[in-house]
Amino acid sequence: MPKISVDGVNFHYWRSGEGPDLVLVHGLGGNLAGWHLTMVPELQRRYRVTTYDLRGHGRSDAPPTGYTTRGMAEDLRGLLDALDIGEARVAGHSWGADIALHFALLHPDRVSQLVLIETGLLVPLADQYRRQDWEGWPYVTTTLEQLLGAPIPAGKRHDLEYLVKLLIEIPIMYGPAKGRLRDEEAVLRVLEVLMPVWSGDDGSGELTVDSLSRIPHPTLIIHEANSVFRTAQKILSDRLPYSASVVLPGGKLKHFTSLEHPEMILQHMNAFLQPEREPSLLKNQ
Repeated sequence: MPKISVDGVNFHYWRSGEGPDLVLVHGLGGNLAGWHLTMVPELQRRYRVTTYDLRGHGRSDAPPTGYTTRGMAEDLRGLLDALDIGEARVAGHSWGADIALHFALLHPDRVSQLVLIETGLLVPLADQYRRQDWEGWPYVTTTLEQLLGAPIPAGKRHDLEYLVKLLIEIPIMYGPAKGRLRDEEAVLRVLEVLMPVWSGDDGSGELTVDSLSRIPHPTLIIHEANSVFRTAQKILSDRLPYSASVVLPGGKLKHFTSLEHPEMILQHMNAFLQPEREPSLLKNQ
């Protein structure tokens, strides 16, 4: 379990394979294991793959601050510096994709290509997600009810804090820890990250809908047909100047595409990342 220090914070990371550098950034509440369960065994045949646990996640340190896309983008910059990676292809899932976008905005010379899987644009679109008619609420509440085996009270169906705390009662579903109870402290830490995000303020004002047009990298955008973040997909497709968008068949897990459709994602990633293609060959110019 190698760790490396970045600005005084110890990050747990794994590296495997040989070739051009590819860095994978997991989502909120996850850890690097999600990538290794599904995609790293294939990707490491073509790339030197680096995965890591975000601050406050997995086996990385959990300092009291820094839980914004900007803070975590700077963590990624520091990780690349510490590992002597100059430029890399960067792929992110969910919150990890938001981090990848912010990183590309701040450090464009450190990124060659981007892959964004089920991006939510949580801060730029926070006002939409807080609305009670957001299409994600029924998915979240129905899924939690199925896992809990009990209904969620009507007055709590749009209460983010209440819903996140329910995760403490739900065993881990994937990986070597499957069936174990979740770490209550880790769940509450996720909640601490989410609440300021939910307000639409990451403290920097840098990652916005308008700023997306300044991200020059060839970008592959992947969402499921029944994703609760299709609004984000449309905005990304419209705003990112050199992007291609892929819609996968809708799955039962919806947002957790990398667990349910890894072979489809790998097919599109390999086709997109493999060639050294010119931006002009991409759609949405």
